[in-house]
Amino acid sequence: MTAPQTPTPRKVFGRLSLPERSFVADALRTETVGGVLLLLAAVAALVWANVPALGDSYESVSDFHFGPGAIGLDLSVAHWAADGLLAVFFFVAGVELKRELVAGDLRDPKAAALPVVAALCGMAAPALVYVFTSTAGGGSLAGWAVPTATDIAFALAVLAVIGTSLPSALRAFLLTLAVVDDLFAILIIAVFFTSDLNFAALGGAVVGLAAFWFLLRKGVRGWYVYVPLALVVWGLMYNSGIHATIAGVAMGLMLRCHRREGEEHSPGEHIEHLVRPLSAGLAVPLFALFSAGVVVSGDALAEVFTQPETLGVVLGLVVGKTLGIFGGTWLTARFTRASLSDELAWADVFAVAALAGIGFTVSLLIGELAFEDDASMTDSVKAAVLAGSLIAAALATVLLKIRNAKYRKLIEEEERDEDLSGIPDVYEQDDPAYHLRMAEIHERKAVEHRRLAREKAAERDALAEVTDGASEEHDGPA
Repeated sequence: MTAPQTPTPRKVFGRLSLPERSFVADALRTETVGGVLLLLAAVAALVWANVPALGDSYESVSDFHFGPGAIGLDLSVAHWAADGLLAVFFFVAGVELKRELVAGDLRDPKAAALPVVAALCGMAAPALVYVFTSTAGGGSLAGWAVPTATDIAFALAVLAVIGTSLPSALRAFLLTLAVVDDLFAILIIAVFFTSDLNFAALGGAVVGLAAFWFLLRKGVRGWYVYVPLALVVWGLMYNSGIHATIAGVAMGLMLRCHRREGEEHSPGEHIEHLVRPLSAGLAVPLFALFSAGVVVSGDALAEVFTQPETLGVVLGLVVGKTLGIFGGTWLTARFTRASLSDELAWADVFAVAALAGIGFTVSLLIGELAFEDDASMTDSVKAAVLAGSLIAAALATVLLKIRNAKYRKLIEEEERDEDLSGIPDVYEQDDPAYHLRMAEIHERKAVEHRRLAREKAAERDALAEVTDGASEEHDGPA
């Protein structure tokens, strides 16, 4: 009688497939560059707003209006950045989400459970922390959604600056977590920050989206068709009362992201590859430039930690995000009977959870929407977002630096390519051809070492003969 087989426990944060690893590496490379530009833009905004000789010009430029007023688009520079440029960012987020759903980790319900639950817990916990803190201090609950977002570009910029290389599995988890996070942030914006609806404009936007979908399904190509249509949809969405960035994510979700036979890249992957640099390198940094410019002083910083609303934002980002993501990950692994990858420890997950507490771009956007009618509170919440993100970045830096030597070894193992095939060795362990190539390499090395051994032995023997001859001459009669 055959003994029953014990099922192999599923590993979380295991090694990615080679195509997924390549995609993640390419995406994160662009986001890292964009994150550095984002940091520079945020610093430039703070300098511009706080240098006395330049402060007035920052407000003047941010409030400068332009655009066709006849169709309701006479907007300030700051509004164009928040409503227009961020639509590009959310378009890329929509494409990323669609790719994850049809070709990435979210395609498999078991694999999707971890980042989805972690993202949900990582949004619920900060909201609860904010609500508790603000209620205890008698503050407003309007900003409950501010600390719920994670800024992947800012987080990767921190990794680039401190020189820490996370293993690809943790990087993929961070990226997928941010994609799911962005989806729920979009839903929050659409549901909770939509007041008066213009049904005529909304109907026009829906018709435009339907036309966009129809043209895609018919295989119509050409940027000169889709870009004007996208601008029309965006303008109608803005005038409908729903935040205009929703148009971006809706169009991103419509792109086909699965590959057909003979295709090296799907249309969604191709367009994302083209648009992502525009999003990471231009749209998000410009938004940061015109959103992060808050006046910083000793009194303003003190208010961040004394006002209930701003303290709730800081604690939500630093404490709520960390505990929410870590707790959601641990609970998912616990109740699905999955075990952590052998190379990692729960301390690594905690460090990544702390890193996800950097909630810059979308948090600033939600802060503007939540306190739209209170300019003073808007600036205070922006300062709180900056403070919370910096504290989370510092905490993550310390935690990641402690494990950095371990990460370097894991990265070296992941990237080792001894047979020079262009594919890391860890992905070729089941390929007989790989082992034959390695056997040839070792045989050549063995031949070379035998040759060197013979040469060294001959040199040693020759040296011994010379030494013996010299010794005999010295010992002879005087």
